[in-house]
Amino acid sequence: MAVSYLKKAVRARQADHQDVRGVVGAMLDEIRASGEAAVRRYSRELDKWDGDIVVPRAAIDAAVARIPEKLKDDLRFAHANIRRFAEAQRATIIDCNVEVLPGLTAGQRQIPVSAAGCYVPGGRYSHIASAIMTITTAKVAGVPSIVACSPPRPGLGIPDAILFAMDLCGADAILALGGVQAVAAMANGFFGLPRADILVGPGNQFVAEAKRILYGQVGIDMVAGPTDLMVIADATADPELVAWDLVGQAEHGDNSPVWLVTSDRRLAETVLARVPAIIGELPEVNATNARSAWDNLAEVMLCDSAEAMARVADDYAPEHLHVQAADLDWWLRRLRAYGSLFLGEETTVAYGDKCSGPNHVLPTSGAGRYTGGLSVHKFMKTVTWQRATRSASRVLGIATARISRLEGMEGHARTADVRLAKFFPDEVFDLSPNDGAA
Repeated sequence: MAVSYLKKAVRARQADHQDVRGVVGAMLDEIRASGEAAVRRYSRELDKWDGDIVVPRAAIDAAVARIPEKLKDDLRFAHANIRRFAEAQRATIIDCNVEVLPGLTAGQRQIPVSAAGCYVPGGRYSHIASAIMTITTAKVAGVPSIVACSPPRPGLGIPDAILFAMDLCGADAILALGGVQAVAAMANGFFGLPRADILVGPGNQFVAEAKRILYGQVGIDMVAGPTDLMVIADATADPELVAWDLVGQAEHGDNSPVWLVTSDRRLAETVLARVPAIIGELPEVNATNARSAWDNLAEVMLCDSAEAMARVADDYAPEHLHVQAADLDWWLRRLRAYGSLFLGEETTVAYGDKCSGPNHVLPTSGAGRYTGGLSVHKFMKTVTWQRATRSASRVLGIATARISRLEGMEGHARTADVRLAKFFPDEVFDLSPNDGAA
């Protein structure tokens, strides 16, 4: 596989600060010991918020009333698309049963978790779409209790648009909390709310570390790192669109890499020349973020074939993978490692981030090799059951007793022995393992 770099990252993606784990661990320990009082103290110190933690209905209604109808319609449009896609996913998750052998029936049930906690970031940008992605998906999965939280702004609280989105999507309670204290409050069931069975949603390194530490006590969607994007483009691609797509994702920040993989040198060189000018067209804060990501982390790779480009993509396992190349059906069949796939120039990652339907909470840092993004599946448990007749118990009991003794597990063997003795008192069974085994 021939791959050459026309631009290579000048530094590795920055790891979390070494003291993050210690800081987060200490905060969680204090919250565990002092409960809601510690959460309120951290809210005052870190969020600069001394108002209601559980957002009252009147405050939600007031926020809804302040929002322009055009914005409401846009958010309703996004909600409808995301709900429709989640409903299609839910329809694929079914109960089933099968007669494994005569008299033995086994099956599975799909049961939603009882309570979910949805974290909606609110730091550098107001992630309104994250509220829709997480809460809507939990609702469609059938979760009975959904708690949502987002960092309040000093003196103002949660931004109106986020409150509207949370309410629109069906949050049963909304917490004006951010950071570690928000994650801990949902995990522990503070403020009179159910303890979350699963925590979902993106967040900064402190939120991600809190979820990592709490995993086991609660379920989590994933431990997400900085966002990333790979664009695959051939000679048919429009370099202007490719350049803008790379810059659009780079504006997330200086720890968010973007990669271009192409089989066309002219396209690569055009993009390399165009990106700095495009960055200069952005507002200063966005340009600063995008420029740092592009200068330090971006890579442009030249490959000699479509298969070589696909292998690079599978190796990187990007969070977002955008193909702007001929024969899109081939790429859909071939590519195997990504969070979400965007096919053709008519779509873009921003569509998926905001409103097109598939979820934008996705695996980062190469985790697309082994997991997918947030979906109704994350909020559901596939549990199994079985039932047997006495005749089926006869053959099962004989095999179980022998296998158990072969493993040295006599107690297990005798749970089979006693059933054989009860159900078939007139029969004699050979329940010893085969000679020479083990």
